[in-house]
Amino acid sequence: MLPPGALGAPAYAATARQTGCPDIPVTHTPPLERYVDPLPTPLTAVPDPSAYPGADYYEITMRQDSWRFHRDLGPATVWGYWANNPHDPHKPIGMGYLGPTISVTTDRPTVVKYRNELPTTHLFQFVIDAIRNGCSELTPTPPPPYKPVLPFPPNVNVWNVVHQHGGFTAPQSDGMPMQSFSPDGIHGEHYTTLEPGRVERNEAIYGYTNHDRSCMLWYHDHGMGMTSLNVYAGLAGLWRVSDPADERLGLPRGEFEVPLILQDRTFNPDGSLAYTMTLREGEDTPVVNGKAYPFLDVEQRRYRLRVLNASNERFWRLRFDVYPRDVLPQPTLPFWLIGTDGGFRAPLQMLNFLISPAERYDLIVDFSQLPVGTNVRLTNYHAPVHYPGMPGEGPEIREIMEFRVTGPGGTDTTRPPKELRLPTVAPVKPKPHTRRRQWVTYQHKLFRTMTFNAMPFEAPSVDFIEEGSSEIWEYINPNHDAHPMHVHLVNFQVLDRQPIDAVEYQADYEKWIDGGRKSEDLPVLENYFTGPPIPPDPDEARSNKDTFKSYPETVTRIIIQEFTPPTRPIASIPGSGTEFPATYIHHCHILEHEDDDLMRPWTILGHGDHGDHGDHGDHGDHGGGHGH
Repeated sequence: MLPPGALGAPAYAATARQTGCPDIPVTHTPPLERYVDPLPTPLTAVPDPSAYPGADYYEITMRQDSWRFHRDLGPATVWGYWANNPHDPHKPIGMGYLGPTISVTTDRPTVVKYRNELPTTHLFQFVIDAIRNGCSELTPTPPPPYKPVLPFPPNVNVWNVVHQHGGFTAPQSDGMPMQSFSPDGIHGEHYTTLEPGRVERNEAIYGYTNHDRSCMLWYHDHGMGMTSLNVYAGLAGLWRVSDPADERLGLPRGEFEVPLILQDRTFNPDGSLAYTMTLREGEDTPVVNGKAYPFLDVEQRRYRLRVLNASNERFWRLRFDVYPRDVLPQPTLPFWLIGTDGGFRAPLQMLNFLISPAERYDLIVDFSQLPVGTNVRLTNYHAPVHYPGMPGEGPEIREIMEFRVTGPGGTDTTRPPKELRLPTVAPVKPKPHTRRRQWVTYQHKLFRTMTFNAMPFEAPSVDFIEEGSSEIWEYINPNHDAHPMHVHLVNFQVLDRQPIDAVEYQADYEKWIDGGRKSEDLPVLENYFTGPPIPPDPDEARSNKDTFKSYPETVTRIIIQEFTPPTRPIASIPGSGTEFPATYIHHCHILEHEDDDLMRPWTILGHGDHGDHGDHGDHGDHGGGHGH
């Protein structure tokens, strides 16, 4: 349980403001030959079903190791997750980079003990030092009247916590930033663990309901103030939720169901990781499942590709280009979208799609009509790093990986996508008095800290939500870039988007701040519309989402059907269910924005548990859930 305002108290005093930004040249990856390394597939962790009744148990260790990203690069020092092997304790399961896939069955709980054995000096220590030294572009600096605070203690260079992204999870197991813990046992202000008698100070036990539809979640680091660096170093992995009913759907399975974890990275000439996002937007080399420009041999049949954008900042607009170009009547291979973040949706045929950081797309790609010897390249186009951005602001990446059609293989017994009968998503209809809550993406100065509602993350929660209620959240983005917004605990649907006069809104919002933030003077959103509401994009319509694209100069509305966290104990563990009030967070999933304060807590109140809580953070009272 997190008490009201639990994420709010400033923990660490900021040092005096300095210019202390890193003064280093921009590194560029040396030329690499493309499509010479086979695509790796992350191993699947093996559970221990005997440790907790009715649950699967894992022990996962964060550890430093080495990994070679390309044949022509030397080994790089990386961070990754390793799972204990219950059948052979001397052979943990992992690659070194990223982590093993956690494969679970819907509604069968999982208990995980996380262990932090990373070094106490960061792989990118120069960034930690710059934040601590008050670099104006890296140290979170909120607008007046708030004062800056450092996001981590003076004696911590590395700390970590694991977040199950998209999961239906009690707050004490959610892996929020201030629950971080370091390799040498220093705890964040709101560190929690189940079974405290069974952990060391560099460990934490979390419980997960897996009360999700069949979908692909993921798990990744959420360390306070250094999530971007920790994920960049390798701390991410897949969490696949399956339903036994999936076997009757006629989908590709086994070797024909392929996960694709998309990232961009930059490498020094010796092959080591170079973090350059203190100097530019995005990195210069595509990496899939830990390999730069990999290839995958495929048969003439249908494949299911489970795509995760695990990049720190980069949006990708993806398509499948066919070579030779005259193999098909058109130069790109059509495919079918069958699912997004929260699971299946009605099949939709597409030629390309835009995927922002943290989103997942579930695709059926049919190679059956392509001659042997055809190459299909996954390419990226018209997607600057901070979408829609400005060309030239970050390195452009065009080609990502190659699929090589090698032969007919066995009989394909899967169903054609247009004949699939998948579980569909009923649209959530707003009611006349559905509560509306506004979140303004506010930037006080260009290239400086962004916040929600001009409040720092460390300020106490002021957004209180009734358990079981439904709300519409309006994300007002007057910026020139899109932001992928992620809400913990819940799934939601995108309702619509509406263009706004961003310049006038921003100017009036500044006046509101300078005038003392009086509620009666807050700009009224309806006064700034420049056009009618626009329906959601076809690929996100009638889909369950946990991350969405907040487009620039636009208000994006999402509807959350039900705020109802899990309250029942997990595997009979005392204290593993939610207690009220329950505080969660939402944030931008451009990880550098998240670290720089574009993140806020919000709190669910139990019935009758209102106390003295006001509700000052909704920016107007105009008046959900996971769909589990």
